[in-house]
Amino acid sequence: MSTDDLPETFHVTTDEQLRAVSNLTRHRIMAVLRFEPATITQIAERVGLAKGSSSYHVRLLERAGLVKVVRTRKVRGVTERYYAMAARGIVLPDPGEGGPDVLMRHAVADLEAAPAESDRHVRMAHLRLTEEQFAELGARLEALADEYRELSDPSLPDASLVFALFHPAPRQQAEGDAK
Repeated sequence: MSTDDLPETFHVTTDEQLRAVSNLTRHRIMAVLRFEPATITQIAERVGLAKGSSSYHVRLLERAGLVKVVRTRKVRGVTERYYAMAARGIVLPDPGEGGPDVLMRHAVADLEAAPAESDRHVRMAHLRLTEEQFAELGARLEALADEYRELSDPSLPDASLVFALFHPAPRQQAEGDAK
């Protein structure tokens, strides 16, 4: 099964689904399954987990509808299941004002866990944009991410792209929160 056969998006709508994607280990498992199906053993090896832990997390993701079994095969009398993402992308609900942004927290954790000597491009820029420029930049970033996602080859090493374009809290509110 290729990722071309998957629905474009899966909308997280239930508390069970939100709890499933909020866990960093399950986030990393979903990253493994993003481009190609894998067995529990393969997932455990890629994520660095024991098979039992890997199985537990995959079952929670499956129960939440985020991953699914896409094929099975018999190996020495045991049924081996191959899991894949249920959709190409996951859409999370808006965390609400002051709520944690799960994706950004996972991205920062992944960045911090990446080998220090690995190639990385990290940059923060403060901009002053019109609403039109803000919308255009957001659309261009999304299009660029989509373009490179289409070019992704499962045989190549993983790379993560994370971006956040947002209007920060007004200065007086941010300063007041810090006191």
